[in-house]
Amino acid sequence: MRAPLGHFDTALPAPDCVDELIAPVADAVRHWRGSVPAEQIVYVDTDPRWADTAVFVEHYGQDLLDRSANCVVVAGKRAGETRLAACLALSTTRVDVNGAVRRQLGARKASFASMETATGETGMEYGGITPLGLPDSWPLFVDAAVVELPYVLVGSGRRRGKLLVPGKAFTELPGAVVLEGLGVA
Repeated sequence: MRAPLGHFDTALPAPDCVDELIAPVADAVRHWRGSVPAEQIVYVDTDPRWADTAVFVEHYGQDLLDRSANCVVVAGKRAGETRLAACLALSTTRVDVNGAVRRQLGARKASFASMETATGETGMEYGGITPLGLPDSWPLFVDAAVVELPYVLVGSGRRRGKLLVPGKAFTELPGAVVLEGLGVA
């Protein structure tokens, strides 16, 4: 199979390679119920040595720079209570944690969750966190620009490998809320 974007040696429909995915992501693919068929979610094998964005796009294709999104875990605090959420924004932007995220969480303070919290609560590797397989109770804030793309490159839950996912599929994930301006230049 040829990947819908980028230049990858290995590209497979995600349901055909759940053994390459970590448990929460594999479960999300196995139990996929979105209007986008699960077979349109594509797993591509990547070398973790080329994970840095500049090196990654040089190796796998310059077209990926504007079609990649980062999924980050954030923590909102109010009255001593912490609420976790995930945010998905284009990799050419940064997540507006102290504006859009803080308001959506109804928090007095919001910040990126620690690496220990992000990996411990998601069951995913740092640098590979993906929207597929996140805890169902979490909000998932998705920048509107991500949804508009035909395919988006995101993590696979591990540092090795990525997923190519139709942008509109993110709107159907548990807790998904599409926000204009979540990612800012």
